[in-house]
Amino acid sequence: MKCPYCGYKEDKVVDSRATQEEAAVRRRRECLKCGKRFTTYEYVEEVSLMVIKKDGRREPFDRKKVLSGIIKACEKRPVSIEKMEEIVISLERAIQKKSDREVSSSRIGELVMEKLKALDDVAYVRFASVYRQFKDVGQFMVELKDILNKEKRKTK
Repeated sequence: MKCPYCGYKEDKVVDSRATQEEAAVRRRRECLKCGKRFTTYEYVEEVSLMVIKKDGRREPFDRKKVLSGIIKACEKRPVSIEKMEEIVISLERAIQKKSDREVSSSRIGELVMEKLKALDDVAYVRFASVYRQFKDVGQFMVELKDILNKEKRKTK
């Protein structure tokens, strides 16, 4: 494994454990040259999954793209990278269980929003505003009112 800080190719594994859903192994590594620590994830390589885009194009599923969107939505929020990774892992599992080899990008977006809504309301609204492409403030307010009403019901 190449160190992301100095590029050295030797490291030692400091800690190794399965992720919450046991779909991957998380390894904490320490570079033998610079001593900095970094995390890697080991996954079973699955049959390639194709994503059907809104315009009908098909492209390979890219977990990095999904994770990137989640990271942007969770920016400056109290959500750990581990929680974000867990969302991507559970998303991949759900897709692989329910589909043949293709899934629509809209289904992926809905699943991400579902997970973010349970995790952090602000991250959910951020993701939804980009994903659903709210046309005006009114659409945005409807979404916010829904969240506020659910919060009120929880506190009663």
